[in-house]
Parts: sequence; C-alpha cells; structure tokens
Amino acid sequence: MTARIYCPAKTAMQSGRAKTHLWVLEYAAASAKTADPLMGWTGSADMKADQLRLSFETREEAIAYAERNGIAYRVMGHQTRKVAPKSYAANFAWQKPG
Repeated sequence: MTARIYCPAKTAMQSGRAKTHLWVLEYAAASAKTADPLMGWTGSADMKADQLRLSFETREEAIAYAERNGIAYRVMGHQTRKVAPKSYAANFAWQKPG
C-alpha cells in the first residue's frame, strides 16, 4: 500500500492559513468504496485509507516515519494558493480596479 506525503493548500472555505504548514501522510485506497444496501452510506473495509491521516511538522519527519515503518511513499510538491489581499471596503467601491 502506497502512502502520499504532501503539504495541503489553503481551502476556499478558510480565511486563515491554519494547518497549511503541516505535512500530511495519507494512505492510498486499497479497495473501492461500496454502498451499504440498507442505509446507502458509502464505506470500505480499508481502515488505513478512510481513517488514518498523520501530520508532521516537516517533510523530513514524514519521510523518516515512512522509512522507519517500511511504508512505500511518494512525495507530492508543496501546494500553494495565490491569495490577493484586499480590504472589506473594496467590496463596496464605486470604481473597481481593472
């Protein structure tokens, strides 16, 4: 089972940059998700892919953990999201720039 190590980007729903400096180790799904016949909920028997997500301060710590535990991994690039800062008053400006 391969794990991926990455640094998550800021989501569109966040206004701050919390948890964007941490590196995350997540396992890839080993089996496809199935729908429960009674309730219709989706799930799988793969606990690692569904419930296990480890956070590390640095990329090197995440790589060292994977190597120490014999986990095959691949490192994804650092995700960044361009943020153009503007003030709240800019929403109500008569003459918008551009």
